[in-house]
Amino acid sequence: MSAIRLAVTVVSTAFAVSRHPAVRAMVNNPKTRETAISTTRNAAYNAGVLARHLLGRNNKL
Repeated sequence: MSAIRLAVTVVSTAFAVSRHPAVRAMVNNPKTRETAISTTRNAAYNAGVLARHLLGRNNKL
């Protein structure tokens, strides 16, 4: 699977999950919202670290 196709899949899935009623109810709580934001940022950072390890820093997609 190409990197672009994978990125589109991840974004589409994230959008679908964000529209789910359970997720919307959870985000109304400020403490839960901050935890979700922090977790999402950490996951995105870790995904970037993993991608750099797998592809290298100088890889042009």
